[in-house]
Amino acid sequence: MIALIQRVSQASVSVDGETVGRIGAGLLALVAVQPQDGQAQTGRTLERLLGYRVFADAQGRMNRSLRDTGGGLLLVPQFTLAADTRSGLRPSFTAAATPEHGRHWFERLVEQARAAHADVQTGRFGAHMQVALTNDGPVTFWLETR
Repeated sequence: MIALIQRVSQASVSVDGETVGRIGAGLLALVAVQPQDGQAQTGRTLERLLGYRVFADAQGRMNRSLRDTGGGLLLVPQFTLAADTRSGLRPSFTAAATPEHGRHWFERLVEQARAAHADVQTGRFGAHMQVALTNDGPVTFWLETR
């Protein structure tokens, strides 16, 4: 499972002009499911999303996690993160999960996140989405769980 996380001061996702998810300060996570992903990768990804220390402590160091700050978590499915771009001029998506597999494990990630964290919002799987954000820092990290 791949998660591209961005520390944000605000973020939202819309589908057909309707806002379907919105957070204030917290993390925006663009999430791709790969064919081999299952419960182990979903659990580890969630642990990293909630525990990764990207927020400043009193000394200004990135030493606090989303769990520490209580900020929002906006989970947005994005299969294009699994693209193979090593050659040519068109990405290959053979490393991305099938839509059925991707939906299943993305939805499990959302369920587990909502059980573990107070403020969890999502995009809509399979929809054409518009994501708006204010990246705080900017701070962006690529997390991959195998």
